[in-house]
Amino acid sequence: MTFKTALSVNVNKIALLRNARGGWMPDLRQCAATIVAAGADGITVHPRPDLRHILPEDVVMLAELAKEKGVEFNIEGNPAASMGANGYPGFNALVEQATPDQCTLVPDAVNQLTSDHGWDLSTPVVRKRVRDAAKALRTHGVRVSLFMDPDVEQILRAADLGVDRIELFTGPYAEAFRINGAGAASTQEWLDRHAEAAATAISAGVGVNAGHDLDLSNLAAFCRTGRISEVSIGQALVADALEFGLARAVGKYQALLRSCDEVSA
Repeated sequence: MTFKTALSVNVNKIALLRNARGGWMPDLRQCAATIVAAGADGITVHPRPDLRHILPEDVVMLAELAKEKGVEFNIEGNPAASMGANGYPGFNALVEQATPDQCTLVPDAVNQLTSDHGWDLSTPVVRKRVRDAAKALRTHGVRVSLFMDPDVEQILRAADLGVDRIELFTGPYAEAFRINGAGAASTQEWLDRHAEAAATAISAGVGVNAGHDLDLSNLAAFCRTGRISEVSIGQALVADALEFGLARAVGKYQALLRSCDEVSA
């Protein structure tokens, strides 16, 4: 039996390019269809309250496309993000409209440039907020994942909240890899932290996803740290598409992930 790490492609940056000019180009639906046809296992979006990239209508359209193509649809965001005067309906309203397969909850501020830290579940107030959000999502049949740093104590707290998965924030690992190289002690330290975090989650009955700045150079070493159910990759893959084309870029990531598949009896 083979344990397979799924590839979910984040299409935020494609929408960002479209919005920079206005109009419809690049066609987000066509790009998502190309990504799926090239072998991606899912589509991820992170609609933000300032509407800088993914728009509410994109969420609904992509949810329908994912269902039509038989791939997973994952929505990321902060459940506390409320309705805005600019047409943002609120995170929870978007999720209810789209009914995704998975919802990844992140602790982003309203105007945050990108996700750069996981949940701090050390206080009862935050734990209750996240537990209530997860419970509401699961009543709709949505798999719930929490964006987490590779901190064993925090991951054990996440497991107590009844979530299905965590998504490990891999940004610091990717930065250490980029600056110091694959063989550096600092890079290995981050890999060890992620391996321990993944093992802790799995032992507690929680699946493990990962994402942030994973790319063709650092992905293989990371995926060999443990049983990673899914990686979400956006910016790096879209950047690679400028060189290889969108379909070939997806193919390269899938080929790399397949080389890391774990075979067990």
